[in-house]
Amino acid sequence: MDLSGSIEAATPTGTRPTKVRFLIIALIFVITSLNYADRSTFSIAGASASAELGLDAVQTGFILSAFAWAYSLAQIPGGALLDRFGTRPIYIAAIGTWSFFTVLQGFAGFILGATVVTQLFLLRFLVGLCEAPSFPGNARIVAAWFPARERGTASAIFNSAQYFSLVAFAPLMGWVVHEFGWRAVFFVMGALGLMAMCAFAAFIREPTRHKWANAAEIELIREGGGLVEPEGRKDKAAEPTFTWSNVRQLLTSRMMIGVYLGQYCINVLTYFFVTWFPIYLVKDRGFNIMEAGFVAALPALCGFVGGVAGGVMSDMLLARTGSITMARKAPLLAGMLLASLIMVAAKVESQVGVVLLMSVAFFGKGVASLGWAVMSDVAPRKLAGLAGGVFNTFGNAAGIVTPIVVGILVAQAGSFDTALVFVGAHCLLTIVAYFVVVQKLERLELAA
Repeated sequence: MDLSGSIEAATPTGTRPTKVRFLIIALIFVITSLNYADRSTFSIAGASASAELGLDAVQTGFILSAFAWAYSLAQIPGGALLDRFGTRPIYIAAIGTWSFFTVLQGFAGFILGATVVTQLFLLRFLVGLCEAPSFPGNARIVAAWFPARERGTASAIFNSAQYFSLVAFAPLMGWVVHEFGWRAVFFVMGALGLMAMCAFAAFIREPTRHKWANAAEIELIREGGGLVEPEGRKDKAAEPTFTWSNVRQLLTSRMMIGVYLGQYCINVLTYFFVTWFPIYLVKDRGFNIMEAGFVAALPALCGFVGGVAGGVMSDMLLARTGSITMARKAPLLAGMLLASLIMVAAKVESQVGVVLLMSVAFFGKGVASLGWAVMSDVAPRKLAGLAGGVFNTFGNAAGIVTPIVVGILVAQAGSFDTALVFVGAHCLLTIVAYFVVVQKLERLELAA
């Protein structure tokens, strides 16, 4: 997909710009797909693991929530590390360590000194801790490699990896569990993560340090507002970005509060999908685990298509209207209205009907997933990592709440009906956040 459009044609240079930025976003897309697959390993393995290990719904809910406890708590420190040391070294370390702890989950029950619930909770907690810099890192890479007019689509591409992840990996993981047992899925996904770490280390650089990017592409990005200058060359006497004054300003802005609330609500749907959804298909809808892996791929594919469509639509609106507010909010409204249809699934009896309804809901959720594009538009220029960390802290608090609440609701009701209403209500609350709390979207200027 050529995102450059009229920007490239307008570049005042005799040399045609290279398109390395599109290869960069393609690799980030693949790595983020693995990132989400590692989060969802236990949701695929959970039915078999729970039966073997004797886990009930509440225990399973707490294990599924463990990732988000660490992931949320580590967002601000992770963002500060990115600002301090640069994206590349922190991201490489993150991929390697989260892949290592993914592998270790396959040994749960054989580790002495703790119950199996404690072991799984701790290992998933460590995966979340290590993945914390990934999305703020993605946002920094997009801000460095893409001009403003391409940023919505680029952000939508890496964000839509959460859906493509299950398209690509849910069938694979379901097959691995079916053929080799639930432990094998952790070994396979961990090994793929270590391969991704090597690919990132070999290829990802800042624009001015990348040997494949020519001067014309770098100038195109710079003129479009991309932050192309190399990281790690800051004045040592410069003030640190992580200060309580800076954090306070991020937390007291009405616009930012609305964006944070909106991301929390959108992520309720995300975390239902990557934790409980395959289990829902098995326990409430009668699929076996291998079928559930393939069935989960259809809503995921629709979410992926919706995610890319939402980003393209947003950038088209921006080009036509010049209004960031309209360009980001219009797809969000349409998408969240569609996503709220997930509540209707509680009243649908046929397997085909449920899958189709879930597909529409996740398409809508994909269209609305413009939070990282919004952050690229509104975050203070000197606080990209910290602002992204705060944003992702709020968003991924949903990963703590959702698995636990869904587990409790399922245990009480004996089905997922009330859980689906809980998830769908947050789609409507997202609309309230962006249209009542957030007003005009604009870059936040820090007070002196």
